[in-house]
Amino acid sequence: MTVTAQDVRDELAEFLRERRPDILRAWSEANVLSHVDPADTEQESAELLAGVVQAIRDGAEGDSGHEGFSAARSVLGTVVSGSRDGARPDLAALKPPLLRLWTEHRRSAGPDGLTEHAVDGAVALSTAVDTLRAVLLELEVDAGLETIRAQREQLTELSTPVIKLWDGVLAIPLIGTLDSMRSQAATENLLEQIVAQQARVAILDITGVPAVDTMVAQHLLKTAMAARLMGAECIISGIRPQIAQTMVQLGIDLGEVATRATLADALGYALRTTGMAVVSDQHS
Repeated sequence: MTVTAQDVRDELAEFLRERRPDILRAWSEANVLSHVDPADTEQESAELLAGVVQAIRDGAEGDSGHEGFSAARSVLGTVVSGSRDGARPDLAALKPPLLRLWTEHRRSAGPDGLTEHAVDGAVALSTAVDTLRAVLLELEVDAGLETIRAQREQLTELSTPVIKLWDGVLAIPLIGTLDSMRSQAATENLLEQIVAQQARVAILDITGVPAVDTMVAQHLLKTAMAARLMGAECIISGIRPQIAQTMVQLGIDLGEVATRATLADALGYALRTTGMAVVSDQHS
């Protein structure tokens, strides 16, 4: 009698259903899901097994995108989020007990139990576990990328602080190379603070910017225009001689934007703009 691939899948599905309690017990003892509360370990293992059963029944044990692995993805997502010190579960530990129980199942069929039929089944089971490992790896990569993205956003926010220098006067010191993300964050932070503090003057200090090119100049102009639309005058300070020379060579025109050589000069200008001044109190 010829045994088809569908025959193998049908028998595997039946085997997984009949030996479900033994498989779950063995998987729980393997302590792969050690991060899970012991009371939930069997339930988590059951969801992994359900995914394996569905994938094998559809002949998709090697497809990590198959719907049979959806529940497993949810379980393994919890594993990734709950891991500590970079520890990761060794899902390969699920394979030996599964293959052992499958071998016992085939031996119970009689002397002819361990045939090519049994080998095909073992390969399918092994592949399904390997797919679970692939799903775990995908989730770990996604989690790592998300962590990097969040950290980058935090660093961007920290690198574009808005400082209150005086009532109605804000400053944002720009340090290092400006890329599109930092430029956008700087503009958004400044505009939010202009509204929140009802600022009349905003100072963009570029003392810490090593070089000014066309992109940086466009960013400065756009930020100044946006601040003006919000009702605040924008001053650019920290334009060093080398940067001034570069801007002239590039033909960059800051238009009506006020500029000052230093942050101190810009603050003095801002105070005068708002009708205030710093007066030296000298005692004779």
